[in-house]
Amino acid sequence: MKLLIVGCAGQVGRELVRRAPADWEVKAVDRQELDITDHRKVMSVVSEFRPNSIINAAAYTAVDRAESEREFAYLINSTGAENLAIAAQQVDASFLHISTDYVFSGDHEGCYVETDTTGPTGVYGASKLAGEQAVAMACKKHIILRTAWVFGEYGNNFVKTMLRLAKDREQLSIVGDQFGSPTYAGDIAETLLAIAGQLKPEDERWGVYHYSGYPYTSWAGFAAEIFTSATKHSVLAKSPSILDIKTVEYPTPAKRPSNSKLDCGKLLKRFNIAPSDWQKALENIGAYHG
Repeated sequence: MKLLIVGCAGQVGRELVRRAPADWEVKAVDRQELDITDHRKVMSVVSEFRPNSIINAAAYTAVDRAESEREFAYLINSTGAENLAIAAQQVDASFLHISTDYVFSGDHEGCYVETDTTGPTGVYGASKLAGEQAVAMACKKHIILRTAWVFGEYGNNFVKTMLRLAKDREQLSIVGDQFGSPTYAGDIAETLLAIAGQLKPEDERWGVYHYSGYPYTSWAGFAAEIFTSATKHSVLAKSPSILDIKTVEYPTPAKRPSNSKLDCGKLLKRFNIAPSDWQKALENIGAYHG
């Protein structure tokens, strides 16, 4: 297996590099080494390495800032993804692309399945949806993996923010009416690598899949679990109290989905990959704190 990992400096990218099988030939590039918005450069790198599979972990993920940086968000999340997909098609590689729950409006009852109508409410979600559509058009052998509420040892995320704030505050106000699925970055990486390893040239399992954590919870519920684990493992001396607040009490430039619950049944059925156990991932809470 020859694998090209794009976006190797991010939360999922670093886990992909760390967890890739030792007997695979892996080339990992970050933004400095490969600007995915440069079509000619992308084609050059891919045609020279000629991977069997490309995993795209590069993305513009600043949800609120995207509202004022629309062009930049689309450039990375749509144009960049399309460039990689075109290059993958040219060398007959499979293309695995990470997407998001933000492609949905969040007003759906129950859990979202892959065929549910999309309807992003902000620039970030719209740019990621445009990327999905561009990838599907450009490369036949594509896997689009929608995920949600990503956290891990690397980069900035909700777990790290909660641990930082908890050191100085006795009470934290956390949104309690948005529901979804915390997803461990290491599990996303393992899932992408497992899919890449399973795919065959004659495979017919291409398309869109959901992969996220279980059980579902709210942001306030997620925070409570973080603090429970942090006190258990002596990362925090004591847990701050949590005040559940409504979304309207915490206004942000971009609207968040009130329901981000993703149904992961299709991935389990076709690839035998179960949802992320985010509560187990929090057992390693000291690594996030460090």
